[in-house]
Amino acid sequence: MSEKISVASSHQTLSGCDQPCSNNVFPTVSKNIYFHKPSVELNRSKIFGRRLSPAVTISLIPLAFLLVTLISVIIARGADAVSELGPWILLTAAALSLGLSAIGGIATRRSLITGLRRSAIQILPAVPILICIATVATTWMLSGVVPTLISYGLHLLSPKFFLIITCAVCSVISVATGSSWTTIATIGVAFLGIGEVMGYSDPWIAGAIISGAYFGDKVSPLSDTTVVASSTAGVDLFDHIRYLMFTTVPAMTIALLVFLTVGLTSSLSPSPESAPLLDALGSTFNLSPWTMAIPALTLVLIIMRVKTIFVLTAATIFGAAGIFLLQPQLSIGAADLLPALWNGSSLSTGNGALDELSATGGILGMLPTVYLVLSAMIFGSAMIGTGMLTSLTEAFTSRLRRRTGIVSATVASGLAMNCATADQYLSLIITGNMYRPLYRRNRLEARLLSRSMEDSISVTSVLIPWNSCGITQSTVLGVSTLAYAPCCIFNILTPLMSILIARLGFKIPVVAPKVPAYN
Repeated sequence: MSEKISVASSHQTLSGCDQPCSNNVFPTVSKNIYFHKPSVELNRSKIFGRRLSPAVTISLIPLAFLLVTLISVIIARGADAVSELGPWILLTAAALSLGLSAIGGIATRRSLITGLRRSAIQILPAVPILICIATVATTWMLSGVVPTLISYGLHLLSPKFFLIITCAVCSVISVATGSSWTTIATIGVAFLGIGEVMGYSDPWIAGAIISGAYFGDKVSPLSDTTVVASSTAGVDLFDHIRYLMFTTVPAMTIALLVFLTVGLTSSLSPSPESAPLLDALGSTFNLSPWTMAIPALTLVLIIMRVKTIFVLTAATIFGAAGIFLLQPQLSIGAADLLPALWNGSSLSTGNGALDELSATGGILGMLPTVYLVLSAMIFGSAMIGTGMLTSLTEAFTSRLRRRTGIVSATVASGLAMNCATADQYLSLIITGNMYRPLYRRNRLEARLLSRSMEDSISVTSVLIPWNSCGITQSTVLGVSTLAYAPCCIFNILTPLMSILIARLGFKIPVVAPKVPAYN
């Protein structure tokens, strides 16, 4: 419903104004008012073509509630409680933003529907991908792909160099595929199993996997986030990738050195369980090189730039065929396959380490993640539809003038958007649209904007427990987001490197002002 706010003339006294308004379009109003309202007759939802936004303090309330509640839950019940209680917290925060908006009467039905549609377009495609990741994990385990990789890794990799090799291999695969999700869900899972047997803690293994996967995702021309960032900022894709290297390569170099140092200084020795585990792997699975045909065929589809959902579906089919053709000793028939896909794999081999390693959650185990993603979508749509996200972003940009401050604000805004929208694509689009005029006004190149967005958004999304990336990778690797976040060295360093390079002024040209032509 559209309510009118009107005055009879510009010299009349309004309710809430202490003095006549004179010709001031925005009169002084009571300090208790929650939302900015103009004093001219117009539809409440628009002012000179712009939708009204809630006050910054009001816009912060849902986000502050979300952060405080999640932190309290984590402290009280541990990080694993996020998957159980996260949806309820996100939905409550969304309801809070809608309630505050209703009190102020700012959001319209149309704006809320628009916000929901924008969130749904970006986030809903992740749901079938999550389901397919669950089925790939099950079929690749039962077909012998993951067991074979673990066996080869234990025979060939040195524990001292395991973390740096893991990071490097994941980065190469991610550059080739353009997908951090696919890299982590396939080769990442195998590296996790190898590292556990070697004696590494799960957070360090996950940190090396995620650092490598997100490096590749960030600089690959096949990556959707790279394309979105460059197109939103209005920059050529390959110019954007070349400019990324000035912050990405130093951050990755430091990350590799950290992983190398951790490996060399560790006092790891082969786990006493490794020999029995290798024996159990050999007796349970047919560890044939033919199992590598399954990831090889999947890699061919990825290089051909087939859509992710179709790649993962094909990977599931390849894995299912591998169960029947390569692992007949498991006695898994066609009638057993669907229950296995739904419930996950569970083998009784007599070796506890292998039983635990081969257990997958299936589609049923992925459902809590799906619920969390959908709840995050609703929260993001509420923040967008009520205008609270716009209000928070404008507060960041209103007084920025210096180069370092602008880049720092872009990085901070990107991180805030990742928290508020729970989706990296929405964060890239909103941040790019909000900051393009500011960069243009200050004669900063658009590629600096696209780089700052990627440095802050693409790599930090996986560090936020309720972001779709953080939710997914935590579920796939079986390690809580807050546990692996401190070990994701590349993801932590990249935003800091972006600010440092801006402060030093390295390779940051200024756009020359346009000189009018005279006849």
